[in-house]
Parts: sequence; structure tokens; C-alpha cells
Amino acid sequence: MHLIDVFLPLDRGDGSEVRPEEIEDLVHDFTHRFGGATAFTRAPAEGLWHTGETVARDRIVIIEVMVEELDETWWAELRKRLEDEFIQEKVLIRATECRTL
Repeated sequence: MHLIDVFLPLDRGDGSEVRPEEIEDLVHDFTHRFGGATAFTRAPAEGLWHTGETVARDRIVIIEVMVEELDETWWAELRKRLEDEFIQEKVLIRATECRTL
């Protein structure tokens, strides 16, 4: 079993806001494909990182999905699609092997 975390920006690379429906559509797609998904959308998280001498900030939401089998090709293709849609250099998708207790 794997826990997948998809870190999505709330602002596109061009500065325009991501519509809430876009996040909702992705959650619905995951629910249909994998049987469920959890979106942490109430209070956006804030990502910080160094870019040279400055600190960049991102407002993000995280969507979690549990999958039995990890299809790395499918997730890599999704990451590329999300990077294009959200105008991002990188969208982080993290997979963690886990077990339910």
C-alpha cells in the first residue's frame, strides 16, 4: 500500500488563481479512479524555499490518495500535466509506502 501526496499550488506561475473547481475536479477524479481521496483545503499551507538570495512562497493544498499498487508512469504523466496546467516548474507528488493498522 502507498500513500500518495499531491502538493498543488493555489496560484499559477503566471500569478492567476487556481479555481476551487479545478481542485475539486481532481479530487473527484482520484475518488473515481482509486476509491477515495482527501483534500486538505480549509487553510492553505505555505511552502517556502530559497531561490538564490530571496525566499519564494507558495500557497498550496495537499490531496492524499491511498493506492494498492504504485503506477509510477501514470503518476509521472499526471505530474507533467499538472505542471503544464498550473504553469509550474515542478509539482511535487510524493509516494510513501505504508500499511494500515
